[in-house]
Amino acid sequence: MLTPSDLLSGVPGAMSPLFARRLAAHGDRTALLTGDSELSYRELAEKVARIAARLGSRRRLVLLAGANTADAVVTYLAALAAGHPVLLVPGDNEEAVRSLTAAYDPDVVVAADRSGRWQLNERRAVSAHELHPDLALLLSTSGSTGSPKLVRLSYENLQANAESIATYLGIREDDRAATTLPMHYCYGLSVINSHLLRGAGLILTDLSVADDGFWDLFAAARATAFAAVPYTFDLLDRIGFAELRLPHLRYVTQAGGRLAPDRVRHYAELGHREGWDLYVMYGQTEATARMAYLPPHHAATHPETIGLPIPGGSFRLEPHPDWLGQDTGELVYSGPNVMLGYAESASDLALGRTTDELHTGDIARRTPDGLYEIVGRSSRFAKILGLRIDPGRVEALLHRHGLTALCAGADDELVVAVAGGSDTDAGQVRRLVTGEYGLPPRAVAVHVLPELPRLATGKPDYEAVRKLGREPLPGEQPADLCRLYAEILDRTDVTEDSSFVSLGGDSLSYVEMSLNLERALGHLPPDWHTRPIRDLRRPEPAPPQSPKNARRRTLETGIALRALAIVLIVGSHIHVFYVKGGAHLLLAVAGYNLARFHLAPPAQRRERVRHGLRSITRIVLPSIAWIAIALLLTDDYSLTNLVLLHSVLGPHDSETAMHFWFIEALTYILVAAMALLSLRIVDRTERRFPFALPITIAALGLVTRYDLFALRDRIHLPSAAVVFWLFALGWAAAKADKTRQRVLVTAAAVATIPGFFPGEPFRDAVLAAGFVLLVWVRSLPSLGRVNTAAGVLASSSLYIYLTHWQIYPLIDDVSGWLALLASLLFGIGYAAVANRVMRKLSGLRAQRQRPAAASSEATDY
Repeated sequence: MLTPSDLLSGVPGAMSPLFARRLAAHGDRTALLTGDSELSYRELAEKVARIAARLGSRRRLVLLAGANTADAVVTYLAALAAGHPVLLVPGDNEEAVRSLTAAYDPDVVVAADRSGRWQLNERRAVSAHELHPDLALLLSTSGSTGSPKLVRLSYENLQANAESIATYLGIREDDRAATTLPMHYCYGLSVINSHLLRGAGLILTDLSVADDGFWDLFAAARATAFAAVPYTFDLLDRIGFAELRLPHLRYVTQAGGRLAPDRVRHYAELGHREGWDLYVMYGQTEATARMAYLPPHHAATHPETIGLPIPGGSFRLEPHPDWLGQDTGELVYSGPNVMLGYAESASDLALGRTTDELHTGDIARRTPDGLYEIVGRSSRFAKILGLRIDPGRVEALLHRHGLTALCAGADDELVVAVAGGSDTDAGQVRRLVTGEYGLPPRAVAVHVLPELPRLATGKPDYEAVRKLGREPLPGEQPADLCRLYAEILDRTDVTEDSSFVSLGGDSLSYVEMSLNLERALGHLPPDWHTRPIRDLRRPEPAPPQSPKNARRRTLETGIALRALAIVLIVGSHIHVFYVKGGAHLLLAVAGYNLARFHLAPPAQRRERVRHGLRSITRIVLPSIAWIAIALLLTDDYSLTNLVLLHSVLGPHDSETAMHFWFIEALTYILVAAMALLSLRIVDRTERRFPFALPITIAALGLVTRYDLFALRDRIHLPSAAVVFWLFALGWAAAKADKTRQRVLVTAAAVATIPGFFPGEPFRDAVLAAGFVLLVWVRSLPSLGRVNTAAGVLASSSLYIYLTHWQIYPLIDDVSGWLALLASLLFGIGYAAVANRVMRKLSGLRAQRQRPAAASSEATDY
């Protein structure tokens, strides 16, 4: 049997200290950990030697079905150590295994059978292929697993990249990294290589970071690191990662696609608070894995960059014909980790080095700090949602279907410009492209043009094609949308990667923002408030409309209900009509808005609570200011009204003192909600069970709704305690993203609302009808002028309610309708004043803290 030292003799690259041949040097340190076992480096080296002996000393092509298991790792290391080139394929993709087996005819196939047992199938004793001495590993290019086009990597590539990564991450012997990514993915494999190089531990698992079991294993194994791709951070947001207690975590790495700068900054700041580092990295399979990294101390201040070349590597910017005169160029990488070249058939396995430097296809610039920033893609190569797309091939595909087109990559979107007229079906073009390349429809923007853009030389103008995909509005660039967000939300830190929710927007600013965007875009996706600004693009041109149809708009149901409810409240109090139930409906809408704007997944617990408290402040301060004026001018109120404690302290026999019950109830409920959500366990529960939590709270609220314990016979129950079940139902309605959940929350409302207002079935019906509308109808047909009026009323509704008690009695004797109009107009004016004052207070606070802490100017009412 081969011993670990025997592996060094007669093997290609034996003079280099390949990590796979030095496992025994790390002695009894733990190498591999699973949920129920550990393997030391000494034991790992012995297992590797046994498999290497079985593979033999005559080089053969070994196809390995990758998996995050000890058997797969041992086989991988054994093949490398014994000099057998490894064709690493995704073990969970049977089609990829079959297609690559057929294309490359491996000599040995190692994979798990259906029972999970690993089988080493020796198809022949002598290789059928001519294998170049330097060839160590074959990997599929990003997003093309199963494709016969592979990247050829050498022993030097693997060793050099592992050493570079271990150096800039500062990997130590006592580090332990969890395998959060597939082994066959170059990023996931680089974690294995770099940690084994340094004698660190690997925690082998296929569990997702969204599974509680993963974090139990992570904590039990005293893990110090894990790797993440952009989607991983979405999952981390969902589970409440910021609240996890991970005392041994030293660093988190990110690669596999661009992470939005605001997300980089957020996680860098979180890591700084919690004592771990965030490493943003850049790479490609063609560079073995990594080419650049962003030092953690730059992550918060330069989150848009990819950082510096890795140790031993270098960049240069090569002028690109599509990006002339912009201080940019195609990013070209040189270093010992640059691949040998590509392989497209088994005959290519005999090739040596065919490339010395890597043209990345990315357009970059070098900042004054020496950091590199990706600003675009080469027109002949695009990476769309992780899939590598050749726009030239897309053009050829469309040409075969009789279409003349130009294609270019822009951000995470493939832009297709097609020459044609009104009879050209853009939808059919999109279906051709998505069907061939597996892209989702949203990632393909098709523009039918009478003439394709050309340069003065007659060559295609691909920069003009890219700009077609970037224009969110006719004549308006994303920067204009950024200015709109900055103006409405009173923020100075708006970027194209910002979203309404990430900027701290909530329900009143939501009204103004949605109406402005709907007016500009002509259409708003339901989730626009969580989308980055760069994704808010105008939909495809609609068929010509008549002037009448062109004036049609849509109005979000929540905004319509708020506007209608405040008119019904004031009109019913004046007795120009009698349609009650509006105030209680607004409580349900308030719960709905809390869930939409404060409980969106990206926000962490502290951020949620901070935004919630800010919204409460915007209710309390204008209310106290107005009640103080009323207290000075009338005898209708007491000091308990001023401090918003009347419903608790009384006097309870005063009808006028009850005027502000709604303000008090809303304040108490929001304070209770924020207190609840400030608890780590509740925050984590909400992220895992976003619908079940509010439904459970609503069920608990039925105790006071029906006074099940006869509490009213013994104590005075504040209004908030009686009505908070409505708020919780509204919260649940916003989180009901499945039909069965909508049915459940609707049934709960319809079952519990009747009888709430004894002897007033019509009032019950108004409340129930409004709630059902909120759950099932997201928007209503409307007109531009109606939207404007509804938006003003909805955004001012809190202040109209607050002030109308003092305004309508002054005019009611003259005309009830005139009193209604005056109350609405005065409340709108008070809203303008209150918002201006609160904006100034926000500005003062921002000067004392930091600009990004400036708040939006809305509440959750």
